[in-house]
Formats: sequence, C-alpha cells, structure tokens
Amino acid sequence: MTEQPDTEYDTPRRVRMPDDEWEPFLAATKVTHPEGRSPRGKVLREFVRWYMRRPGAKLPERPPAGPWSTPTKA
Repeated sequence: MTEQPDTEYDTPRRVRMPDDEWEPFLAATKVTHPEGRSPRGKVLREFVRWYMRRPGAKLPERPPAGPWSTPTKA
C-alpha cells in the first residue's frame, strides 16, 4: 500500500470525538497549518504515521497555547 501525498483527497473516515474537542482542534491546527482544505486531517495523518513508527515520521508540530487549551467542559 502506497501513501498518498497530502495534496490528494483521501477516503473520508469517521472519527468519534466530542464537539468541544473537535471544533477547537480545527482552530489549533489552522495556527500551524493555515493552508489547505483540512488541517485537522493533515495533523491526524502525521500523528498516525508517527504512532505506527513509519520511517521518517515525526510528531506533528503543536501550536502555542491558545483559547483551545482550556477545556470547555469539566
């Protein structure tokens, strides 16, 4: 199986995540990846490649602290 470049569209996947994490995650990813259609998808792909220990994979860059850093639910 070959990896597709980030410029191509991937098969849509479903990820279960609370809205109070998913929406702020978008804001946080736009800080480090302002270009492109889906910065969340880019960050998730980077994390998955790192998690599986793929050659050359690195943890995604994290944004500085921002409004997304404080949980909205207790």
